[in-house]
Amino acid sequence: MMRLSACMLGCVLALTSVLAFAEDALVDKAKVSVSAAPVSSQALVKALAPQCMRQSDYNIYLSGIHTGTMSRTETWHGKTAVVTSHSKASILGIGTEYRQRAELSWSTTTHEWLTNKFHQQVSGFRARDLQATFSANGRESRVNVDGDIEHYHSSAIALRDVDTLAIQMRHLLLQGRQQFALIRQASDAIEPYQYYVQAKQTKTIAPWGKLSLIPVEQTGAEDVTYYFAPELDYQLIQARYHGIVLQGLIALNHYHSTCQ
Repeated sequence: MMRLSACMLGCVLALTSVLAFAEDALVDKAKVSVSAAPVSSQALVKALAPQCMRQSDYNIYLSGIHTGTMSRTETWHGKTAVVTSHSKASILGIGTEYRQRAELSWSTTTHEWLTNKFHQQVSGFRARDLQATFSANGRESRVNVDGDIEHYHSSAIALRDVDTLAIQMRHLLLQGRQQFALIRQASDAIEPYQYYVQAKQTKTIAPWGKLSLIPVEQTGAEDVTYYFAPELDYQLIQARYHGIVLQGLIALNHYHSTCQ
């Protein structure tokens, strides 16, 4: 049950956005400009400014009861991004606060979104400070949890944090894939998941009205159904956590994007 507060709050809203890919990273362009010739401070600031940002806000429900909120921001520089997530929830009187900052990039070798590193902090229930770095095209990870260091390996599928996993999921969905496998790097294990794309549904969802939704069922360590809306730039509208005792729901209530 309590994985809902630590993972799903982050994990589920890890599920949102892979955006339009830009051709070149602005940061790389800025480095070339600096080495080639002097540039004004104003030009440098412009080159290093975010290409675009996406902001998503969600309500969190447990068995129909509103228990918290989550916000998620993607800041994009070409084919790299920083994703920050923050959630607060109170479950059965136990408060949990979750923060994560993940850095990811597009691999020109394996043609997928990969986690470079992430830092996760959880206070309250299951409090921890987790830092992880990834190498070998995401197949190797080094995880530091409160000073305890472990190494993980995957032979075929990249290990990802929850935010990059969500972005890669959306990427595969946009490619028309009907099923696929992904692996999440958890604090003390790696968790493999299978995903199955279901037939489209139509739902009326405030404040957007009637939307066509694409359900994606996740099986594995956690059973979750994600609902993406093509009319809303394939954003994650809802995610339902199918627990044995309690049912969880995360629902989008606000979305803003400067990405095209």
